[in-house]
Amino acid sequence: MPTPSGARQHVLGLISDTHGLLRPEVHDALRGVELILHAGDVGGEDILDELRLIAPVRAVIGNTDPPGLYDESIDLSVDAVRIHVSHGHEVGVITPEKLAARYDADVIVYGHTHQQKVTTIGDRLVVNPGAAGQRRFKLRPSVARLTVTDGRPEVEIIDID
Repeated sequence: MPTPSGARQHVLGLISDTHGLLRPEVHDALRGVELILHAGDVGGEDILDELRLIAPVRAVIGNTDPPGLYDESIDLSVDAVRIHVSHGHEVGVITPEKLAARYDADVIVYGHTHQQKVTTIGDRLVVNPGAAGQRRFKLRPSVARLTVTDGRPEVEIIDID
């Protein structure tokens, strides 16, 4: 979609760790996105059905999801920006550096830790949108918006509590 300045812009919603709860605030936080990427621990197909009211959804399996229900990982390209999505638990103790070493993508999206985090490693982004479901570990529920403008990605974490 072109911006008023003529730049090409794509906006994707990032969500993780809903664990069967989709807060109503998610609808406002992700309104207008082209695609929602769920980084696992979905907690049931009804969560994805409700997210589909906002935009198309793709999801990966988390460590609490039934085997075979979702993809192990997602790799896609948006305006030449390569995006990888996985739950993250597959690398053991999760660090952005471990994920960046394992996956060759411009943007790496993960979940599992419930901790919202955006890390820049060189010119790459490693993003955990936080947990959108039940509040746990005294962490704020959140989602993220990934905006790709003329091939440059930026991420905004949005608190939903």
